Amino acid sequence: MEKVTPFLMFQDGNAEEAMNFYTSLIEDSAITHIVRYGANQGGEEGKVMTAAFTLRGQEFMCIDSNIQHQFTFTPSFSIYLTCSTEEEIDSLYQQLVEDRQALMPLGDYGFSKKFGWVNDRFGVSWQLNLPK
Repeated sequence: MEKVTPFLMFQDGNAEEAMNFYTSLIEDSAITHIVRYGANQGGEEGKVMTAAFTLRGQEFMCIDSNIQHQFTFTPSFSIYLTCSTEEEIDSLYQQLVEDRQALMPLGDYGFSKKFGWVNDRFGVSWQLNLPK
């Protein structure tokens, strides 16, 4: 085995929008590779056939699914961020939760200084932690 890479499947054709949003939020992050559907390739032309991006050195892959499935993202899989400052966790939380679902609002739950869990506008779940 060479490596393990989290893989996100977007069903609404917004993989590229999500990658741009995530890499703009998190320092030292970038979109590293995009292959788009062309004409007559089984997906909507111009949408993401496969892509890779990094968040603080962690590689992710994603696609725009050309098939509608009976499932989507679930909070049982989340991206866990360990923050360095209160300003950082507050900012990230506000941008990720904007008009979306707070699973656990930012607060002190006893196991860290500050913690929050949200589903973002793409349905991806994020846990944000500021250690004690």
